[in-house]
Order: sequence, then C-alpha cells, then structure tokens
Amino acid sequence: MDTMRATTLLTWLVGIGATAAVCFAAESAAPPRMHFADTASGRPFSKDPAVVKFQGRYWLYYSLPPYAEKATAGWSIGIATSDNLVDWTKAGELQNTGEAEQKGFCAPGAIVLGERVHLFYQTYGNGPRDAICHAWSENGIQFHRNATNPIVRPTGDWNCGRAIDADVVVWNGRLLLYWATRDPDFKIQMVGVSAAPLDSDFSRDKWTQLNPDGPILKPELPWEGRCIEASAMAQRGGRLYMFYAGSYNNEPQQIGVAVSDDGVQFERLSDRPFLPNGPPGSWNSSESGHPYLFQDDDGRDWLFYQGNNDRGKTWYLSVVPVAWKEGLPVLAPEQLPGR
Repeated sequence: MDTMRATTLLTWLVGIGATAAVCFAAESAAPPRMHFADTASGRPFSKDPAVVKFQGRYWLYYSLPPYAEKATAGWSIGIATSDNLVDWTKAGELQNTGEAEQKGFCAPGAIVLGERVHLFYQTYGNGPRDAICHAWSENGIQFHRNATNPIVRPTGDWNCGRAIDADVVVWNGRLLLYWATRDPDFKIQMVGVSAAPLDSDFSRDKWTQLNPDGPILKPELPWEGRCIEASAMAQRGGRLYMFYAGSYNNEPQQIGVAVSDDGVQFERLSDRPFLPNGPPGSWNSSESGHPYLFQDDDGRDWLFYQGNNDRGKTWYLSVVPVAWKEGLPVLAPEQLPGR
C-alpha cells in the first residue's frame, strides 16, 4: 500500500470511529428517526431491507416472518412506502407463488430497470436447496414470477449449493447478482457473484457464475466470525463498493465495506466494522446487520440496516446517511431527514 493510500485509509478509520461514536451515543438514549417494524406477526419484526424509488415514491421491501393468521406458509416479503425515507406505511405483502416458494421466501434485493421494479430474493426452508428467485412488477405491489425460478444457485465443490441474500447492481452492460452460500459442512457463510446480460429476461439460463473456484469474500477478521453475507452494492467513481454483514445474527452482526474494480476481486477498506452494533441500552445493542445501500436520484446515499436489543425476539429497520470523502464512505448522521 503506497503512502497516500495508507494516509487516506487512516483518515477514514479515524473519521468513521468518531462519527460512529457520536451516532451511537445519541441513539443509546432514544430510538433513531427511522425505527420501522411490521407488527403483523404480533410483535415488531422486519428484517433484510431493500429500498428503491419508483413512480415518485420510496418503496421498502423486507422479510416478514410466519404467523398464525398468515394466508401462506413460511416467511414472505412485506412492502411499505414513504415520501421521506424515514416514515413508512405498510402497503402489502407478497404471497407464496409456485413450487419454489411453497415453504417460504425472503431477503429481497430490489432494482428499478425501465418501468419495472425487479426483486431478487431467496427461497427459505429448504436447507442447502435454497436458491435465488426473480420477480418483477409494474406497480410495486403485484409481482410476476420468473417462469424458470429458482434462477441462481452456486456450483463448485467449495460450497453446499445454497444461495441466499441476493443483491444486484448494473455493471458494464451486465446485471451482477451477489449471493451468500456456505461451505460443504454448512458452517461458514461466504459470498459469490453471477452475471446476466442487462437486456435479458434474467431466466436461469442467462446467468454465469463468475467465481467457480471459490468465494469472492469470506470471513477472515475476528469480528466477522464465521459469516459474511448480505452484500449491498453501490457504484461510486467507477468502482463497486460492497457493504456486507459480518458474523451471524446477534453474535453481534456488524457491517463492513469492501471495494472492487471488476466486481469479483474485493479488498476490505478496514479491519474494523463500518457500522458497529450499538452500546448497551441502545435499540441495536444485539446487532447492526443485513445492510442495503440505496443511492437516490439526488446524489445522496443511504445505508439501511436491521437491528435489535433482545437477541432477535424483535427486529427493527433503520437508516443512516453515507457521505463520501476522497472516494471512501463515511457516516453522516447529521444529514438524516427530519433532523
């Protein structure tokens, strides 16, 4: 690493540590401005946020757990809308459709392409057979499933064949789809990527796995434990940034950042979390996890994530602004809407 790059990284580390300390000290006294949870299951419980701007409104897609009165089995995806990114109103729920979703589905990644919202999400309840599915909508609520679902599952003897936690980003005329999988012993969670032509229908035969021989990112740092998952992709300055969740839920899970010039080879920006869990007494003391990086059309970036303080009995969604200094992301809590 050259001197200039090392200095920039040191500045990033010092800055993010100070900003995070201020942010979480404030949050320990009261819930954040955005503190959203769906209560359909009888308790506040929403996970795995994904946000887009579509038809003049913001749309939030999130994982919704099974509950007694639910019309279909297992996990599903909830939908909420907002005019300001922090105050959300539930707008609906997706129902299980087709054989792939019969045991449940969740963890959406979302993107607007043309006049449609596209969701890329995982099946749930099938162990190593869980895989990524695709659906699209022209109104944000009613979704048409891809007839070839599931569309992506990994190959190679380095993984168990499972794919979860999808996110997508447009890159050099292709759609890159990032997913998490586990090793053959089903213990270590790690990340891979597949690509499809941007002008395709994203059916199963359109995808090519870009990492056939091993993961593009796997847990290596102490705070990452045995898990890297929930890739949240962003473009900035001709580079791809991956905000990712390190460690399994409530261990605690925290959020890191890595960067790439080709979408496959990634380098961590730090050996510490970008967004840590909160201190004792805060709403997210058990974790800050499963990120989603939303880039608004006004040029501002927003990091959505999940948290709780009771080791997963409840789950809330929140958001912090992300600013950029010398090509590196920094938290900017003073820019949060409503403050």
